[in-house]
Amino acid sequence: MKFVQNYYHMADFIIFFIPLYFILFFIISFVGISYKVARQIGKNPNVLPKDDSAYGLVGLYFKLVLFALFIYTILLLFFPKDIFPAFKINVLEYDLIQYIGLGLMMMALIWVVIAQLQMKNSWRIGIDNSAKTELITHGLFRFSRNPIFLGMIISLIGFFLAFPTVIAFAFLLTGSMLMQIQIRLEEEYLLKEHGQIYIAYKKKVRRMLSLY
Repeated sequence: MKFVQNYYHMADFIIFFIPLYFILFFIISFVGISYKVARQIGKNPNVLPKDDSAYGLVGLYFKLVLFALFIYTILLLFFPKDIFPAFKINVLEYDLIQYIGLGLMMMALIWVVIAQLQMKNSWRIGIDNSAKTELITHGLFRFSRNPIFLGMIISLIGFFLAFPTVIAFAFLLTGSMLMQIQIRLEEEYLLKEHGQIYIAYKKKVRRMLSLY
């Protein structure tokens, strides 16, 4: 009986936590930070292309994944009896694993916001070919060349562990693949813009995480 009660308490918490988490993540790390930078640089930091190029296609897919994730979590909030049990991976549904997932999600949000603040006016959503931004190598960028993408991937891992479904795993897999493509596109741009300085930075710090 106690196990059943604990299960339903955890389920109720997850049903409310996950949608609110992603809404908060979006408001803070996309809308809030972007608005702050836009006021400082005088233009929209969202520079993802809207053309039919390969890069434009990656940007479109990234937006579609974010939109689908938002809809999925909102449906979880308003239709929990239909969404919560659907496509569950029951072998992973343990309290300890779910607590780890929730912890990773919270840490990821804090990590991403810190990294964005450390970028200051260099923060962009996409590659800004119209301005040469500063190469950030301090703070969290001493441990990862892409701390924001790393935090987003950790957030999706946490989401999957807290809410282990086939759909959550699909978001993790698709999101990770798109971010890896975006990372490599940005690396080409940074190499062109910063040359030997970026090469030296690449040799010192790993793409995702360097442990000293």
